Amino acid sequence: MTYQTVESEAFNSVYLPVVETFHSLQGEGAWTGVSAFFIRLAGCDVGCTWCDTKESWNPKRHQKRNVAELTQEAKEKAPCIVVITGGEPLMHDLNPLTSSLCAAGLRVHLETSGAHPFSGCFDWVTLSPKMAKPPQESVYSHVSELKVVVVNSLDLEWAQQQAARVPTSTLKYLQPEWNTHVASQSLIVEYVKEHPEWRLSLQTHKFLGVR
Repeated sequence: MTYQTVESEAFNSVYLPVVETFHSLQGEGAWTGVSAFFIRLAGCDVGCTWCDTKESWNPKRHQKRNVAELTQEAKEKAPCIVVITGGEPLMHDLNPLTSSLCAAGLRVHLETSGAHPFSGCFDWVTLSPKMAKPPQESVYSHVSELKVVVVNSLDLEWAQQQAARVPTSTLKYLQPEWNTHVASQSLIVEYVKEHPEWRLSLQTHKFLGVR
């Protein structure tokens, strides 16, 4: 039995609760517009009132799928990137899933609030921190992109606090909360004009009407 066979069998034995998988375009942040295969894991205890995927919060409501099957599905789509999102994906040990995806030659991205300890191996990490359940210290050093959702001016203060904790190379984005985007967008535009280290991120997939 080869090492590759043993490794594949090990991945077959690892299961994660999955809300959905789908192939689309990345709609937000630095990788907007690229072909992306999304793996949305179930389970979240952050509890954002404006969350647009509340159906993902309870992991018991979703089927568990094994890592090898998820990897094969992603590989067949041949995307530019594979995005592991949620829910809050760091509620799970992501080492088996990311190891499997990387072994298949896929570029792996993470979208997280950082509310749980860091696990997994990623090419890109997007941190979207929430005041209700702040990030774990283990997450900050891995962050490629900081994306703060803005509803009001308090979120801008929170954004600056979080920016001080990530690497200096981290790209910094402010994103209007979708349900209040007119008011929050105005706040962000004025803020970015005065703080050029920040950029505006839009949920382009929602404007386009795609997933």
